[in-house]
Amino acid sequence: MLRVLAINVGSSSLKYALFDGGTPVLRAEIERLGDGPDRHAAAVDAALAELARRGERRPDVVGHRVVHGGPDRDAPARVDAALLDELRALIPFAPDHLPAELAAIAAVAARWPDVPQVACFDTAFHRTMPDSAQRYAVPDELFALGVRRYGFHGLSYDHAVHTLGAGTLGRAVIAHLGHGASMVAVRDGRAIDTTMGMSPAGGMIMGTRTGDLDPGVMLFLLAHHHDPASLAQLVHHDGGLRALSGGSSDMRDLLARRATDARAARAVAAFCMSARKWIGALAATLGGLDTLVFTGGIGARSPVIRAEIAAGLEHLDVWLDEARNWRNAALISSDSSKCDVRVIEADEEATIARLVTSALR
Repeated sequence: MLRVLAINVGSSSLKYALFDGGTPVLRAEIERLGDGPDRHAAAVDAALAELARRGERRPDVVGHRVVHGGPDRDAPARVDAALLDELRALIPFAPDHLPAELAAIAAVAARWPDVPQVACFDTAFHRTMPDSAQRYAVPDELFALGVRRYGFHGLSYDHAVHTLGAGTLGRAVIAHLGHGASMVAVRDGRAIDTTMGMSPAGGMIMGTRTGDLDPGVMLFLLAHHHDPASLAQLVHHDGGLRALSGGSSDMRDLLARRATDARAARAVAAFCMSARKWIGALAATLGGLDTLVFTGGIGARSPVIRAEIAAGLEHLDVWLDEARNWRNAALISSDSSKCDVRVIEADEEATIARLVTSALR
C-alpha cells in the first residue's frame, strides 16, 4: 500500500494531506503565508516536522501540485534535475506560483533526500484541447515561444470528472469558483475549451485578478507611465472583485455588505454576469449542455452565487431546485431541468495522491 504525501502550494497558503493506500490519514492547511518562496519553504518544512512530531511514518512518495507544466507535459512526472530546469524556465509564465512550488520541492528534498517526488500539473488536463482552442491569433513565431492558451485548475477538474464520471457528465461545463476562478468545457471527460489562457489571470473576473482585458487597455497603460511590473500588480493583485468593490476580494464579505454598499453589489453582479457569459460561451463550443458542475470555495459553498449565476441560463434548460441548492445538495437542479446541475467539493490533494499512485504503478 503506497503512502503518499500530497502538497498543494497556493499563492499565500499551503494545504497538505497524507494518504495511506488512497485513504486520507491527515489533512491540514496553513493560511496567510504572505508572499515569497522562502515563506512557503518554511511552511513545508514546518508541515514535515509536524508529521514527525505526530509519529507519522514517512511517506513513500511526495506529490506536488505544480501550476504550470508548459505545452508538452500531459501527465505527472518524477522530479529530477532535468524537470527542475524545465520548471525554472517556465517561471515567466507563472511567476506568482512556480517559485513557491519549486521552494516546496526543495524543502522536501532537504529533509527527505531519498524520498521520490512527483509533479502533478494543473495545465495537463487541458492538453486535450483542439489546436483551435489553444492558439491565439498571433504569428507562429510567438506560438513557438509559448504564447498559447494553457488552462489551469486542472487537478480540480480531474477530480470532478473522476468522481462524477465522464458518462454521467456528458457535455459539461465545470466551474471552479474561488479566489481564483475558471471554467472548462468537457466532452467524454476530456477538455474541449477553457476560460483561462496563457496565465491564471485570464478569463472571468476573480478575487484580485482582472480576467480578460481588451489588449488596448494594456497598450494605453504602457503609454501612460506604466511598466511591466505595475501592469502585473494590476492584473494579478489590484483587479477583480477588489477593484470593483473598492477594497474587498472576499465574496462572503461582499454578499454581507451589498444591501448597503453599491460597490459591493456591483462586484457581486459583475462576477455573476461574467460567469453566466462564460457558461454560455462554453456551452456553444459543446453544442449544448447536459451538466453544469459548481466546485471551488465559492462554487461548492455559496448557494446565493449559484442561484444568481443560474438565473438567466434558462435557455440552456438550467433550472435550480431552491431547497436543494440551499442545503448544498450534490444535485441541485429541479426534476424538470434537462441540464443536471451538480455541486462537488474540490479535492486537489486526493487527485494528487491518485495520479501519483497511478504514475508509479
